[in-house]
Amino acid sequence: MDSDGTRDARGTHPNPVPRPTAPLEGAGVPPMPPGAPPAPLAPPGAPPKPDGSLFLTWLRTPRPDAPPGIWRLGHRPRPQETVGRVSDRALLTGAVAALIAALVVWSLWVNNLVPHKRIPLELVTPSDWWGFNPPRAALTASAVYDSVFATLVLYYFARVGNWKEVVRRYVTERPGPSRALRAAVLGALVAWLVVWHGLLSYYKLAVSVIPADWFVVPGDPVGTVHRLQILKIVLTVLALGPFALAGDWLGLLRGLQRPRAVAEHPETAVPEPVTDWPDLHAYGQSATAERLAEEARAGRMNDVDCVRIRRAWSSVVADPARLGAFTSAVRDDGARACLHPSGQRDLPIRMAPHDLLTAQVRIGRYADVERTPPARRAAGAALDSGTLGTSLLVIGPSGSGKTEHLVRPICESVALQALAGQAALIVVCAAGTPLGADQAYDIVIRPGDRTSAYDIDLYGGADDPDEAAMLLADVLAGDWAEVELRRAGTVLAQLLGPFRAVHGRFPSVPELRELLDGEPSALNRLKAMLDERDHSPLHRELDARARQTGTHGDPGILLADRLACLDRPAFSGFFDTSGDTRPFTLRSLDHPLRVRVDLPERAHPEAAQLLARLLLAQFTASTAVRRDRSLFACLVLADATHAITAGSVRALRGLRESNAGVLLSLRALGDVPEHLRQPLIAAVGCHAACSGITTWEGALFAQAWGTEWVETTEVAKHTVFADQPLTRLIHAVRKLGTGKPVTTDAVTVRQVERERWSASELAHGVPPGHAVLSLTTVQGEHAPPLLVDLRG
Repeated sequence: MDSDGTRDARGTHPNPVPRPTAPLEGAGVPPMPPGAPPAPLAPPGAPPKPDGSLFLTWLRTPRPDAPPGIWRLGHRPRPQETVGRVSDRALLTGAVAALIAALVVWSLWVNNLVPHKRIPLELVTPSDWWGFNPPRAALTASAVYDSVFATLVLYYFARVGNWKEVVRRYVTERPGPSRALRAAVLGALVAWLVVWHGLLSYYKLAVSVIPADWFVVPGDPVGTVHRLQILKIVLTVLALGPFALAGDWLGLLRGLQRPRAVAEHPETAVPEPVTDWPDLHAYGQSATAERLAEEARAGRMNDVDCVRIRRAWSSVVADPARLGAFTSAVRDDGARACLHPSGQRDLPIRMAPHDLLTAQVRIGRYADVERTPPARRAAGAALDSGTLGTSLLVIGPSGSGKTEHLVRPICESVALQALAGQAALIVVCAAGTPLGADQAYDIVIRPGDRTSAYDIDLYGGADDPDEAAMLLADVLAGDWAEVELRRAGTVLAQLLGPFRAVHGRFPSVPELRELLDGEPSALNRLKAMLDERDHSPLHRELDARARQTGTHGDPGILLADRLACLDRPAFSGFFDTSGDTRPFTLRSLDHPLRVRVDLPERAHPEAAQLLARLLLAQFTASTAVRRDRSLFACLVLADATHAITAGSVRALRGLRESNAGVLLSLRALGDVPEHLRQPLIAAVGCHAACSGITTWEGALFAQAWGTEWVETTEVAKHTVFADQPLTRLIHAVRKLGTGKPVTTDAVTVRQVERERWSASELAHGVPPGHAVLSLTTVQGEHAPPLLVDLRG
């Protein structure tokens, strides 16, 4: 039997799937980074000139560490706002009021309206200084005294008016040119008022301290004025010093001079250090790194090539014996080295922004509303393999945008990671669902379509009859509360074991249905093929099955009725176990495959539901026994209606340990059995509630997301009763004018525990095109449920 590599161990088949195909048209073109300007057009008739500037810009864009769920490409973290942050209006009002108060106090001081203001000065200076003709020393002491008082006034009112916060918020926190300009305007205003206008006594102090013969020219008043102006200029420079530091004038000047120097002397410009491939340089592979850097500069490398080669290099670090093959591949093929077996280097089309270096896909923007934390407001919302590893449950009615804005971007992201050798993707959807063209997948399976090149293994590649029986029992009867799974698994094991012992394979759908129906001729025929001496335990199994057939509570008939939906003429030739077809098994998820299964939901809805349940059960079973867990395995169920069973809910909890995850998309939680709704929400780590869900669905999410402590303010109005006649008269006049009694407010601020999102808010407060998204990573980090604009 030619299994085409889908059932063999990795690397043991001479021609594993997917077979190499011709690269797609335009597959090597680097993707356009988000927000990048369009490339300039070439002149008419000139051949297009390759340019890797867009790719290098994307590669060198910073990706700072951020909490889960934030788009890291080019992300600029907001400054952490404290709880007691003063508003701009209150800050400016206090600063202006403090400035006016300081000017009033200084005006009273200089106009001698402060009584006994010179007593402290006269106590520490000689008494003969303060006559009708005071000496120069007395004038100097008076200037020092006034300057000390002015400094104390400025310090006190600067603390009261919070001038330091004003300068920090409106000057030092601004970007370069704006910061320098604001500091220059503020410094010029201070220098004009203090030095040239003489608002404070600092200029008078400087004149008093400097010897008179330094700037006084006897008989030359013009020269004296010139020297005084030079002194003012020197004092102005000293006054502007702190503002130059606050505005970073030197940094701005260096930034303006650097491009000019490079333009005038390009031959002396220092080249940028090579940082695109630091691991290769650190390992001594500078020639290989330069080869890759040249491919990037020439425009022959895209993001998939970069990540794919980096992953190949990580395998070299783990196994140094692969170094020779890696270097030779890069030397010969450049950016096409270590290609995906399909030969593709990109998807035919991308509908969402992707960043493969962080394995993120952008799905929207966090809403800029009050309940969103300041650090996330207006920030990009993204998903990656670290969050998808805990599985994602998406709930929303038709038209809410869950397929367009969530399911398809995630399919594209995992498919790109598969091309880079990092993931394996299984997409299960109804035929015609817009989740990418056929060229974007390595294997496309269409049950019920004669043109389908691949089939589905009904038993998931299992070799043990008991394992296959329990897997199939959960698929056939997992959603029935009246059928015990243990008994259903026992019935199937009683049939699968003897059949495999006789034929060396498991039964096909018609053969299994015939055995489950309890047809005596079929059981007797199977029993006759068994050797009584070598297979005596199997004889007892068949005898027990024959005795139970037709008895009350026998699950065999129910299992046969459920299996009958696959025993239809449209599926003849499918689910074959004879070896004549090529069944695909999910045991091959150690390959970077991209598989899509188109279910016949319109023609055979019951069969489509059964197949979706079958693939989910096989996925959870196969990922649990994977040996190579370096690839992230992702199963996308575009419509998980009736696909959830008790066994699959239990298995979802263990996927994060297997580096695997499932995306479950549902129109409503009513499609899930009632006893499995709360366990399902608890089993997955990420939830997305789109607009349009019902109140009772919102109640389940509200219960799962829990509560938080919030600060509430309560204002109680109490009527004021006056005792004095004049006060009563004033209150009566006020009540006559306003129509309301005179009251006083009693404000109470306290901490209360409330739901993060109430059921009513989820049902009626989520705008169209939005969703409430909560995330959990495989490391245990949490992102609270927040409103996300899926169209942003």
